[in-house]
Amino acid sequence: MSSKHSIRMSGLGGQGVVTAAHILGNAATKDGLVSTVNPFFGAEKRLAPAESYVRIDSESIHERGEVLFPDIIMIFHPHVITMGKCYTMPFFDGLQENGIILANAEEFPQLSEDELQKLAQLNAKLYYFSATQVALDVGGTELATNMAMLGGLLGVKQLVSSESLKDALTERFGGGKFVASGTTAALDDALKGKYEKITQLIDQNMEVMEAAKSAVQEFVI
Repeated sequence: MSSKHSIRMSGLGGQGVVTAAHILGNAATKDGLVSTVNPFFGAEKRLAPAESYVRIDSESIHERGEVLFPDIIMIFHPHVITMGKCYTMPFFDGLQENGIILANAEEFPQLSEDELQKLAQLNAKLYYFSATQVALDVGGTELATNMAMLGGLLGVKQLVSSESLKDALTERFGGGKFVASGTTAALDDALKGKYEKITQLIDQNMEVMEAAKSAVQEFVI
């Protein structure tokens, strides 16, 4: 099975898209794979479009920057699709054949006949679940939505091991050497503030990811 994957994460500012990309990339590295992570956003403000790109491979990665031809697209908010809050239009532009789309939505956002036809031609697999609801129910805060999205991803594609994901989460929030920028650092601090101890944050967010795996549903085109 190929370990080469190009992932595009599209969401809104404040949803932790950048953090999710960093944790996924770090987990891949801990599994002995090679990864690169590139965040992209305009105005660093809440609800503005935000994207992150993760490349994972068993060999050296020479590409950098935006992922133009993803095999996995993660949609962190339905407005990315329904309101065009996305740097890449249409939201599935460049999706490779047999690619995967995972959306945070109670039901898969309505697509046009033309969009459905193009996705069918690509033999794309569409999945959805309310990552925000899982985050609230299991993690106690919608700030864990990004962790739910990672869990949902592993429910449809086992890119990294749960052990490495936990190690990456611990490194991110447990006083590791990672230094986050402006808004991302503020989100990290906000998430930490929701839990009494870092161990509680890590354990509950791992529970969020586990719950998300079984919450994912397929949308049949």
